[in-house]
Amino acid sequence: MTRTLRTLLVGLLVGALSGALVGALAGQATAEGGRPTVISRQVAFELVNTNDTDLLCLPDGQEYVVRARLVGPRKQVLGRAGAQRINLLVHDAGTGGWFWGMDSPRRYDYARQLARRGETSLVLTRLGYDENRLDSGRDTCLGAQATMLHQVVQHLKSGQYRFTGDVGTTTPHAGHVVVHGHGTGAAVAQLEASTFDDVEGLVLMSWTDNQFSQRAVAEATRQGTTCLGAADYAGFGESRADYRSLLFASAPASVQRRAARLRNDVPCGDVLSLAGMVTALTLGTGDIEAPALLLYGDRDARTRDGAADQQAARFRSSESVHTRTFRGAGSALPLEHRAPQVRREVLAFLGGLRLS
Repeated sequence: MTRTLRTLLVGLLVGALSGALVGALAGQATAEGGRPTVISRQVAFELVNTNDTDLLCLPDGQEYVVRARLVGPRKQVLGRAGAQRINLLVHDAGTGGWFWGMDSPRRYDYARQLARRGETSLVLTRLGYDENRLDSGRDTCLGAQATMLHQVVQHLKSGQYRFTGDVGTTTPHAGHVVVHGHGTGAAVAQLEASTFDDVEGLVLMSWTDNQFSQRAVAEATRQGTTCLGAADYAGFGESRADYRSLLFASAPASVQRRAARLRNDVPCGDVLSLAGMVTALTLGTGDIEAPALLLYGDRDARTRDGAADQQAARFRSSESVHTRTFRGAGSALPLEHRAPQVRREVLAFLGGLRLS
């Protein structure tokens, strides 16, 4: 090989390597400057199934390890960002933690989509559901659910919880907690806020304590009849088709089918304390001071027209109350066709909160 040819080849090789290096650095800069890397980690809380609210119901008073999932930007989830806001996501009766993470398609993964905008969320699976199922659904109740939610809020703020299988990593602690609830989960969040006054915001979806539809009343009555017998759990909906019609109006068929496969029965302690929950919220919601965002679908099978205005009027002491009703949407707003608009409304609300 001649010296001239060798020099030419070396020059071409150096140029190619330099170009590759520049391209890699440019790609790295784009990744760092764009949306964050999102991760999910399992965590565990030690909670006491007790009732410290004004809702009269009797849980078993035992301590349980309740598992949940942190979803957010990598640095925040791994506790390397200092005190931060954590969104605490609380599911409805009959669903589960999966409600907030329907990742196929990812358009409907509420927690992950919030994480792509820089938000960290704790996806809570309530005691009595899925991996946190009880031997008897009569061992807990909605007053206990609100009390355990309060315990989770306090553990988030102190950092007193742990990663499962990753002992060497520090869990993040929250400077502020905003609770997002759907259906009965929204009622639990509302009771927690009115009782303990320790959250910085509420995002409440598809819940009313005074504008239930006849369909909702009939479903609650059916579940109550089951639980007044010997059952420990009651089905949510008489069939999968009934379940889908209670939750959905516009979600893709694939999302509805998967949700129906994942549906949970409802602990009878929750079912039998629902009437007391409505009374407690009627008396206590006016004491809530945290800002609130109330979201509804105009085709929700479980609420009547006017639910948003009636519910907003109960938040007499809140710093601010915003409502939004989405056209064509049913109850399961994060899984309905308007899910991106729902998230935009939520992100705008979160962006307007004072973090002092």
